[in-house]
Amino acid sequence: MGCFFYFRVMRLSKRAEESYVTMTEMVMPNDTNPLNKLMGGKLMEMIDVAGAISAQRHCNDIVVTASVDNISFKESIDLGNVVTIKAQVTRAFRTSMEVYVQVFSENIPKRTKSRSNEAFLTFVAVNTEGKPIEIPEVLPESDVEIKLYEAALRRRELRLILSGKLTPENAPELKNLFQ
Repeated sequence: MGCFFYFRVMRLSKRAEESYVTMTEMVMPNDTNPLNKLMGGKLMEMIDVAGAISAQRHCNDIVVTASVDNISFKESIDLGNVVTIKAQVTRAFRTSMEVYVQVFSENIPKRTKSRSNEAFLTFVAVNTEGKPIEIPEVLPESDVEIKLYEAALRRRELRLILSGKLTPENAPELKNLFQ
């Protein structure tokens, strides 16, 4: 009679800072609307690209965008301004990960810089056939990383409730907020 062994594969962990991405680009005329402001769609593309690079750095594999939370357009970005996008993985689940993206606008001649936008995105790691694959956990170290990590589970539960994949009664992290 043959015997077999059951091995539990432990998920690897990666430090949150290993996923950090900074992208910088100048707003050119082709990127603007008739008011000479950066078009929202162009900004969303830049956010998605920075988020995907961050997610790929975390899992070292192919990723696809699963969702984009509310993108807050707090301040418009003018033609000629420099856009800096910072992205980082905040938390990894089994096959998906949340990425936090911040957008900064800089007018170099005027020496002004401001945070203009932010967003949370969810990416899923997939193999070459497009099937989800397991990813490493995130090890937050800084105070900011820990704060983002801890709140990520509540944001995930809210996303799942809004998409109809989870009922509020089955969202323990969100329930704890109201008790």
